[in-house]
Amino acid sequence: MEPIPSHELTGEQRSRATTSVWRPLRGSTFRNLLIADVFSDIGTFMQGVGAAWLMVSLNAGPMYVALTQTASALPFFLFALPAGALGDICDRRKLILFTEIWMAFVAIVLAAFVTTGFISPWLLLVLTFALSAGDAFETPTWRAVLPELVAREDLEAASALNGIEFNLARAVGPGLAGVLIAAFGVGTAFVLNAASFIGVIFVVARWKRPHPKRTAPAERVIGATMAALRYVHYSIGIRALIIRAGAVMFFASALLALLPTVAHNVSSSPIAFGLLLGCFGIGAVLGAFVLQIARARWSTETVASAGVAILGLATIAVSVLHYLPALSVAMLVGGGAWIIFISLVTALVQKLAPDWVRARVLAVFMLVFQGGMAAGSAIWGAVGEHAGVPTALMWAGFGAVATTALGFFWRLPDTTMDVTPWNHWRMPVIPDGLELESESGPVLVTVEYLVDRDHASDFLKAMHRNEQIRRRDGASSWGIYRDTEQRDLYLETFVVHSWAEHLRQHERFTRADHALEERITGYILKEPKVRHLIYAVPKV
Repeated sequence: MEPIPSHELTGEQRSRATTSVWRPLRGSTFRNLLIADVFSDIGTFMQGVGAAWLMVSLNAGPMYVALTQTASALPFFLFALPAGALGDICDRRKLILFTEIWMAFVAIVLAAFVTTGFISPWLLLVLTFALSAGDAFETPTWRAVLPELVAREDLEAASALNGIEFNLARAVGPGLAGVLIAAFGVGTAFVLNAASFIGVIFVVARWKRPHPKRTAPAERVIGATMAALRYVHYSIGIRALIIRAGAVMFFASALLALLPTVAHNVSSSPIAFGLLLGCFGIGAVLGAFVLQIARARWSTETVASAGVAILGLATIAVSVLHYLPALSVAMLVGGGAWIIFISLVTALVQKLAPDWVRARVLAVFMLVFQGGMAAGSAIWGAVGEHAGVPTALMWAGFGAVATTALGFFWRLPDTTMDVTPWNHWRMPVIPDGLELESESGPVLVTVEYLVDRDHASDFLKAMHRNEQIRRRDGASSWGIYRDTEQRDLYLETFVVHSWAEHLRQHERFTRADHALEERITGYILKEPKVRHLIYAVPKV
């Protein structure tokens, strides 16, 4: 595809053209958090190596060694959705600060047990689970605050910087842990991991985050979780993103899952595996710069699909190459393609999810993303064991390339949508003497429209698009009815399970939704008449 000439660029594309990957670092809070995260993530990777080595040293057996990875990954599946709900209900700064203090406390306890020798395989697994649980509760909230720390046009660059930071930590942490464990003992890795939380705690404690004003009642965890699932289900763009990301990760997971075996087949030295992993990390760093250039010239769909296709081809190349220098080049390319796709889809989710549900949507995204990685790693590992690693990598590579065809069905959405609140609806007037509690309901809302007869068909098409918004923001049922006596009179109805949930609907309407509302207004002859009806329960 030919690049877009500079005079034909959209406003957003011109903005991206002038965006440097380093520009988000101008924000002091984001910059300080990113620097602190480098050390924290290095400590996390050191602790992971230390835990695996300690389990082997305790003569625990292969099952316990494998359970170490399970203890690290399981909390993300168990706690992702409630963690996302808490990230939208609670003060995000305080939640991040609490989880960081929790993880620091667990890391200190773990380091104390290891250094004093009072450690057992089961205690190591329990404390590893507790440490990972803190990370699982923090991750959706941390990603949700990113749009608060950088400008909207810098989100892709900020996501790329996060990817650079993580891959840098992944390249440095394990190697540093190996050196320190050999020189000073396994307890050193745990002590340094405990110390690595200090920087993040200090930065978050000093962060002066503005408190958003809320007029509607606060949500509860279960209701908030259901609202997130409903929002994702009725948000076509976000649903497309999540499906695409899960499918890509299912196939892309094979590259990293089978890389240790590939490295061992090339060389018996662990240096080969470290080199290939390092090349993947370096490729991710370079890919962040390529992303900024590509986004200034091509559409989101083109860049994302190209990144996935290149990642698939790199996986195929790894399946047929048998020389370390050639494999290093393939991993370098694969790392760049990986970060291009990850940065794009992560930034898109952050842009498309409004603030009230952002942490929850990111939690659902993370759940599908990690699920695709976990399922893909297991399945491609099984294929590699029975059919051979080259065969598994080749088919995984072809599968990754094939996922680009999903763009015909679930095209990556437009990033120009404005999801800032547009709360201009008139709040319901409650007459004196009527007692309403937050959980009163269900609530039936009716909106009466007098429609211009010449535009009745267009009105109905717009109203059925409006159904997605009503259901997305809280309606459990919806309908549009035509009056049999007055031909041009239409009645929209929708039901919300409680009065509090309907009040929240007023805060969930966005500026992007306002465009559809204006379109509907253009088809009617007078202002709609709105009524609110509460389910009537006889007094005892």
